[in-house]
Amino acid sequence: MSVEAELTGEIKKWSKKLDTSLLDVYALDNRGAKMLENIYAYRKDSNHFLEHGDLIKSFECLIWAWAMLEVGKEHGHLKR
Repeated sequence: MSVEAELTGEIKKWSKKLDTSLLDVYALDNRGAKMLENIYAYRKDSNHFLEHGDLIKSFECLIWAWAMLEVGKEHGHLKR
């Protein structure tokens, strides 16, 4: 399997997991609402870069979205 095919598979797998996780997440305060807004923006950007063949940027956006989700939950701004 090529690196490109493997990375594309990982992007699709983690995108699906993120989308599923976001179904149950809600903001507890204004900061959480802004975090969710950014998470969704990064998720959209990831999809854009994937569609245009920029796998590295697509994966980076997913990492940022996941990080923001975890930080938001850890610091009490987001709840699942």
